[in-house]
Amino acid sequence: MTDNSSAAIRIGLDGYNLAMPQGTGVATYGRNLAAAIAELGYPVDLLFGVNIPRKADDDLRESLFFGQLGADPPYRLTMRRRMRRWRVHPFTHHMIEIPVTGRTVASEGGDRLPTFERLFNRAELYDVCARHFRRYGKFMTVRIPNPPLVMHWTYPLPIRLAGARNVYTLHDLVPLRLPRASLEDKRYYNKLIRACIAQADHLVTVSEKSRADIIELMQADPEKVTNCYQASDMPALRDPDALPNRLHKLFDLEMKGYFLFLGAIEPKKNLGRVIQAYLEADIATPLVIVGAEAWHADRELKLLGTAHGRKLPGVDRIRRIDYVPRTLLSDLLHGAKVCLFPALYEGFGLPALEALTAGVPLLSSITGALPEVTGSAALSVDPYNIDSLVGAMRKLDTDSDLRTRLAMEGPSQAAGFSRTAFANRIGELYGKIIKL
Repeated sequence: MTDNSSAAIRIGLDGYNLAMPQGTGVATYGRNLAAAIAELGYPVDLLFGVNIPRKADDDLRESLFFGQLGADPPYRLTMRRRMRRWRVHPFTHHMIEIPVTGRTVASEGGDRLPTFERLFNRAELYDVCARHFRRYGKFMTVRIPNPPLVMHWTYPLPIRLAGARNVYTLHDLVPLRLPRASLEDKRYYNKLIRACIAQADHLVTVSEKSRADIIELMQADPEKVTNCYQASDMPALRDPDALPNRLHKLFDLEMKGYFLFLGAIEPKKNLGRVIQAYLEADIATPLVIVGAEAWHADRELKLLGTAHGRKLPGVDRIRRIDYVPRTLLSDLLHGAKVCLFPALYEGFGLPALEALTAGVPLLSSITGALPEVTGSAALSVDPYNIDSLVGAMRKLDTDSDLRTRLAMEGPSQAAGFSRTAFANRIGELYGKIIKL
């Protein structure tokens, strides 16, 4: 173990989701965690699994890394690559440092990375560790020179860094709590989570609800599980006075003239019921859906198709936007009349926090961790109850006093999940871990 003096404290972070072009809630968590570590004054090492050749020349590694960062894997694999994917040895894997000299332009991918001191890579690292776990039933060990005191894995991954205290963030247990709403192999997931609990020096989660699930369902030691919540990294609104014009010119939308749904189109986000309730509510305010299609998206969007050869009444008032950069997403959020996020089960519920922060009236859910996040600053309903959803949408559409109250209470509620509050909780956690 390395020197425990404050000057020697360095934190490692994985790049599993960090630089995804379209981002995810976990990617947001990674970026916020990196920002919190920077606020604490600790340097960061990043560990990535970008697909670049192991024997590439040192002076080319930087260009190869940033050229592949966020890229999709090749659709067709050569026979040699197939054989390499099948083979995985049980010994320690050594990471290769990527020298960052400034030869690449930061806006070409580097801007998606947090500030770091050192950058390491091992091709297909996260695929390899999963195959290692399936084959040998234990975590894959990786090694780097002068390892950080703490290696914080932002996702449950079957991997550990030698010479560091390994910390894992378990965001939720949705695949086990809501098994029909997720695609994961439940046996593998259960085995992986139990292994994380057994292997970890400490576990981090993002809500008291998730912490209770981990302790109760997985029999984790309560002393090893800490809830640090999380924060939002939604960009500040650019030129607020010009927002109505941007909404009109870019999206043909009126300021405070639409309902907004944010989130991946998958069963646990409950979009299918949201669409049904919206159509039944028969309100004139259009609904804008922003989110990429994920598992079973076709089921969630079924009502937007044709029934008996024709579209359902009201479907023309529903618009879909697959993906926009976060600066434009901030515009859409701040311009919304109401944000809809009555998810079936969330370990935290980042879109809900983003709506509260923006002061946008929110329709939320009474399930999972959402009540922790929203408090009394949202209109919360049973997400399975269509009649409740219909009534809530109609009320939010017509009751301006309710919207005003929720818009005023939202930012105050969101303040408890600020970046500074998150950094303070993370700092306390690392202090505890380093003293172990």
